[in-house]
Amino acid sequence: MALYFKEQDIDEYRDCFYLKTQPNSGHITSVDELKTIMRSLGTSPTQSELEQYFKEKNCKISFADLLDIMHTHSVKEKIPKEILDAFVSSDWSKSGQMLTKDLKHILCDWGEKLDPKQFDRLMREANIGGSYFKYEDFVKIISAPIPDY
Repeated sequence: MALYFKEQDIDEYRDCFYLKTQPNSGHITSVDELKTIMRSLGTSPTQSELEQYFKEKNCKISFADLLDIMHTHSVKEKIPKEILDAFVSSDWSKSGQMLTKDLKHILCDWGEKLDPKQFDRLMREANIGGSYFKYEDFVKIISAPIPDY
């Protein structure tokens, strides 16, 4: 599973998993526990998906099983496509570009806010330095898995 997730993500998954499963000897033993953990980790599985994942793992989910479920579900959710669709829907001119300052406003002022230093780091890592950027390229960069050397 290390091929699919960043080490930082695996650590977050592990912390959430063991925080929620301590009373159950380190296993998820109900669909409700699975739902709580997956939603805490930022996914939005449906009830039928949760039940399917739970049955596939014989109603007892280990941490390794959770990583497998998270990977399967992340492929289903198609997060990069959803991000790209959000950019396209806000691109009134259909130019394929966005003002960097507009993205900064969205990421630093709405929802789970980034601080300006985090935003600047993100732009450096995505190699964006101008006042405009091509959002399709940006989505590819931020969605690519980090190589596990």
